[in-house]
Amino acid sequence: MLRNEIAPSLQRLINGIDPSLPYHIHTWPQQLQFALFPSRAATTALGIMGLLAAMLAVTGIFGMASYSVTRRMKELGIRVALGAQPVQLMRAALARPVYLLIGGSVAGLILGVLASGVLAHIVYQATPHDPVVLLGVALTMLLLGTVATLVPARRAQSVDPARLLRDE
Repeated sequence: MLRNEIAPSLQRLINGIDPSLPYHIHTWPQQLQFALFPSRAATTALGIMGLLAAMLAVTGIFGMASYSVTRRMKELGIRVALGAQPVQLMRAALARPVYLLIGGSVAGLILGVLASGVLAHIVYQATPHDPVVLLGVALTMLLLGTVATLVPARRAQSVDPARLLRDE
């Protein structure tokens, strides 16, 4: 007899003996589901908040990089006019945002380690200092941030120095 069939059979047997008994049999997966619901709900909520935070961070990084490139557009146009290579132009456009990304990732790692003790009490089987998770989060944010800064940096590569110098 399968495990899923034992509980209903036992319930029918007890009801056959005395139907007025207030007795209900729960299977182990049902009991485990009930016991783990708070942890699963917390994990789901934290996951959704994490995705929203990542989206907000990428939006902020994109805005900061766009603003930085727009402010430096004349300088970047002069670099192009003087013969700067595309790699040098990308490095000039990406340097500040990437340094800010690295600084933010280091600060996030430190805060993550500090907050992981609280997280271990909320989420089931979460270890307080899981290096794989912390490194994965930092690398993911660096990757997302780098991709967000590439769009304004690519725009800086397509700058027409003659138009920029004429506008001034």
